Amino acid sequence: MAVTHLQCKACKAEYPLEAKYVCERCFGPLEAAYDYSRLGEDVAGLRRRIQGGPQNIWRYADFLPTVGGQPGPSGRLASRAGLPAGCTPLIRADRLARHLGLREVWVKNDAANPTHSFKDRVVSVASVRARELGFEVLACASTGNLANSVAAHAAALGLESYVLIPADLEEQKILATGIYGTKVVAVDGDYDDVNRLCTEISAERDWAFVNINLRPYYAEGSKTLAYEIAEQLGWELPDRCVVPIASGSLYTKLAKGFEEWRELGLVGDPARPLPRMNGAQAEGCAPVANAYAAGAEVCQPVKAKTIAKSLAIGSPADGPYALDLARESGGGIDSVTDEEIRQGIALLAQTTGIFTETAGGVTTAVLAKLAQRGDIDPDERVVLVITGEGLKTLDAVQGTFQTTQITPSYEQFEAVFPEAGGDRAATDAPTSALALR
Repeated sequence: MAVTHLQCKACKAEYPLEAKYVCERCFGPLEAAYDYSRLGEDVAGLRRRIQGGPQNIWRYADFLPTVGGQPGPSGRLASRAGLPAGCTPLIRADRLARHLGLREVWVKNDAANPTHSFKDRVVSVASVRARELGFEVLACASTGNLANSVAAHAAALGLESYVLIPADLEEQKILATGIYGTKVVAVDGDYDDVNRLCTEISAERDWAFVNINLRPYYAEGSKTLAYEIAEQLGWELPDRCVVPIASGSLYTKLAKGFEEWRELGLVGDPARPLPRMNGAQAEGCAPVANAYAAGAEVCQPVKAKTIAKSLAIGSPADGPYALDLARESGGGIDSVTDEEIRQGIALLAQTTGIFTETAGGVTTAVLAKLAQRGDIDPDERVVLVITGEGLKTLDAVQGTFQTTQITPSYEQFEAVFPEAGGDRAATDAPTSALALR
């Protein structure tokens, strides 16, 4: 495999590939480092290997930080990875594009993963590495989607699991976690309180906390979204991506994935700029967007108060790196209100048929804001990243539409809907009043 060691993102100190996540010298975050010359393939050969791989993230095993285990028929670890995450649809959203006055918009719908969020990608990588390192308990601090994924992957792999969540989490996400037989621990506090407690537990118990002591491996799973987008676009890069920001890891790792493949010559013209990266946050928890607007280099922690609970991280670990990426890529970071989030959910649903959770409402609302401001060249190819399923956050859309009740009588139907049908296909305007405000 190409992965060689862990390296501090700040001071570049090197460490073995162990369950370690912070530098002992400067306390900077550790990341997986690679030597891709080990792959010994030209561009054509690498593309063939990828295309001949399984229909999940393990088609990109050469670019991920797993180092051993039992190889499958292809000679790689792919067939032993538990739930098959990845290879989710990239959908051309022409009605959404026309509504926003843009030429080309694509929706990367990562709600199509096994537990209906992008977290299956990162947990797949972390759980494989946990087994390689000999861990028997999988655990996490979560705002919901990660809890779903850890519980499901642990069940599939026969591992014991613990998930720690804020006590006020959406009921749908709690139900979709406990069903897998995990130990659900609801903590009185917000995500930052939960994360601090998990950090303490990880120092005392020999558990694999996927987003703490296994974070260098876990975070690399997000790169597979970039790989898939590029492969699905015919080995080309998009011009712009709109991505939700919670900790900032997904946002920054997407860019890392694009950059790795560009440097290897796997996508497009090596001289072509990387995509402009636009980050999206909820106004009720927008430490990165606030810092970007203020021109600051660091994020001031905030107390979260938003319906977008999956993005409610008040002290984002990768916030400073997200700020750097937004500025270097020519993108930006915006925030939207809870009402705009609801509008975003409705807009996406009514123009694409995709029902997203609140995080996807955030990205869709930010895309609409960028289009309205004229920040996007109408000829750009834009990818909108949707990270979770709308059925997980049903409370957010309650009261946003009306149901008409009638008796089983055609006469009453005719009276209520005298001219129903026929016109909607002719327009790109959403029909809901919510989406039009």
